[in-house]
Amino acid sequence: MIIETNAEPDIPVYIRYLKLEDLDDFFQLNLPELEHNKFNAPYLRKQTRDELVEYVAGLKRHLLAGGIDVLDQKKIIANKNTDKIIGTVNWYWKSEETNWMEIGIVIFNKKYWGMGIGFQALSLWTTEIFETYPEIVRLGMTTWSGNKRLIALAEKLGYMKEAVYRKARIVNDKYYDSISYGILKEEWFKN
Repeated sequence: MIIETNAEPDIPVYIRYLKLEDLDDFFQLNLPELEHNKFNAPYLRKQTRDELVEYVAGLKRHLLAGGIDVLDQKKIIANKNTDKIIGTVNWYWKSEETNWMEIGIVIFNKKYWGMGIGFQALSLWTTEIFETYPEIVRLGMTTWSGNKRLIALAEKLGYMKEAVYRKARIVNDKYYDSISYGILKEEWFKN
């Protein structure tokens, strides 16, 4: 989850499913030693290279068998001009009983950071989630206080800071706050 935004992005993006021809790039972009892992929930255990090999092999099997939504609750952020992978967006239930989802984003290659791609992608993703799941009344986004880019992005998108859980995350033996943002469907569509 790392993004900084500019007003006018140079690279238009769209959200799509993973394709068979993406798998080599997808593998390379998800290697555990890459920079984006320092920001994308660095307090959680990451897949090892061997686990990633196994995961991508499973994705390939599903795609070859005709699967479409093989990433399960994730989609690819792709460059509209080249169709190349830039990152992923995801969703998960925070509370299915109350129609509350959380969303997230990862931009894999830091050469794309600070170009407005996160703003484009999360705008598209927020709209897609609300339209695909009409029962959803709110979306949340949670990060840690060390991820300044995502904090700025959430605020630029109009998500409201709703909670700060002090010293709730440990990164490199240092405590950070967990920060939650949210937006209601009616707030999103009034913009």
